[in-house]
Amino acid sequence: MSAPDTTTETDHPVDETRNWWHRSHPTFAALTGFFSGMLFVTALPGGFVAILRMVLPDETAEKLFPFLLVGLVLPIALLAKRKTRRFGIFMVIGMLITAAVVLGVASLVLYFMVRADAR
Repeated sequence: MSAPDTTTETDHPVDETRNWWHRSHPTFAALTGFFSGMLFVTALPGGFVAILRMVLPDETAEKLFPFLLVGLVLPIALLAKRKTRRFGIFMVIGMLITAAVVLGVASLVLYFMVRADAR
């Protein structure tokens, strides 16, 4: 049987290593911010539309869709506060790169579909 002092000493370093990873690891804010930005661009509009269409008629949901832009307050607020600025910068980078990739792929698909239809 072990003394109570030894069990608390072994639990403390595990908690300390996890805290270090979230607090000062150089890539933690970059990775989480980038992937949060990707999810923000892809999942937020789809989820917002899905909830609106479940609750409201289609015409009303289409009228309320521009309120999705209120969601842009979150990245702006993250950029404004000094403590979350690094995370916010990478979130905006993730949002911009995801939007560029989606628009680029959509334009190429549209181009090839129109070109194939014209033949």
